[in-house]
Amino acid sequence: MSAVVDFPVKPEARPYLDAFRGTAGEPEWLAQFRQRGLTRFSELGFPGRRSENWRYLDLQPLQQHPMLPAVIGEPMGIPAGLRLDRAVLRLVLIDGRFAPELSAIELPGGIWFGSTTAAITERADLLRDVETGADHPFAALNAAFFADGFVLDVAAGVALDRPIEIIHLASGAGDASLHTRSLVNLGAGSRATIIETFAGEGKYWRNDFVAWRVGDGASLTRVALVEEGAQAVHFGEVMAMLGGGAKLDAFALLLGGGTVRHEANVTIAGDNAHCRIDGAFLVAGREEANIVTTIDHQAVGGKTSELIKGVAAGRAHGAFQGKIIVREGAQQTDARQTSRNLILGRRAVIDTKPELEILADDVKCAHGASVGDLDEAALFYLRARGIPTEEARRLLVEGFLREPIEGIADPAIREHLLRRLGDRLGRLESE
Repeated sequence: MSAVVDFPVKPEARPYLDAFRGTAGEPEWLAQFRQRGLTRFSELGFPGRRSENWRYLDLQPLQQHPMLPAVIGEPMGIPAGLRLDRAVLRLVLIDGRFAPELSAIELPGGIWFGSTTAAITERADLLRDVETGADHPFAALNAAFFADGFVLDVAAGVALDRPIEIIHLASGAGDASLHTRSLVNLGAGSRATIIETFAGEGKYWRNDFVAWRVGDGASLTRVALVEEGAQAVHFGEVMAMLGGGAKLDAFALLLGGGTVRHEANVTIAGDNAHCRIDGAFLVAGREEANIVTTIDHQAVGGKTSELIKGVAAGRAHGAFQGKIIVREGAQQTDARQTSRNLILGRRAVIDTKPELEILADDVKCAHGASVGDLDEAALFYLRARGIPTEEARRLLVEGFLREPIEGIADPAIREHLLRRLGDRLGRLESE
């Protein structure tokens, strides 16, 4: 029997509303938080192509065949080559739930690091005021259904000299949705580097949400590597707030998944904050990948740099939508946005839509986009030197995608991503 509610419910949201049971023993503030998220998702439902931010993805299959949350948690190990070689703090989630047997958490002084479920009990002060993402339907759904995630809290002035690794695995044990919700909170003048990896097998829908709070003068580097299963749907959403003089370096590499969407929303709230949001995607077969960014400059002297590169082969579809907003009081903003793309074959498609909204007059802002084929002259040059055609194409594609990866400061993470990219390119011609 359908639940009786006193708020409007979109038809496609009804299965999720009916599946909601809450979690026994949770504190009242969390129960209310979940209910607010569920109510908002029920009102919003699934966005359609008429929604500007979702115009390049077809959500009909997911809408018509609901993938409801389920407790799965099948035992599994970390796939070979997926783990970062350099010794790190590591937290592993399997089917959206903390796996302590695969994790390595040895806490240095000045930080709190652990699963979201542990933080609900031990660090509720951090989580109480994290917004549901009320205007974002799947962030709201995530607020209702999240099972776990991770929380990192770094005290003021503490600098972590080793990267922290978060590995999200899907066991493929059932057709279900996996909702994870996380928080990174950096105190003033602190520094941290995080690499998050998303991988799995089988058919599933991963809906991940993370909030970043970067305090005054703090520095956060975050790298996301997406290598989901061929039938998987992956939605990853970030909401970030930067304080005065804060620095954010973020990079996303999308290499696998049937439908993948990476969204970053950054608010530059403090003066003289710097934000670098780079990304790259490689899609083949019938895969689709979207990178969506919104950078909102609300303070003086902010700086943003964006470089997004995409490659599509077969009948794949890639897209980039980027918006930089400069508010009226955000004078002396310097913002640059670039989208460059390669299409391999006649049936692949890439859409790109960089956008600037400038309400201040003392600014330096620019954007540009290009979509083209491989450079035939470069291909001829390599073939003339005895390199087979397919290898020459692979070398050119790899060289094209290396540029944003080379911007990652940590050498261990940079080399790890280049190896994963090389493995993916090695499989490209067979798809």
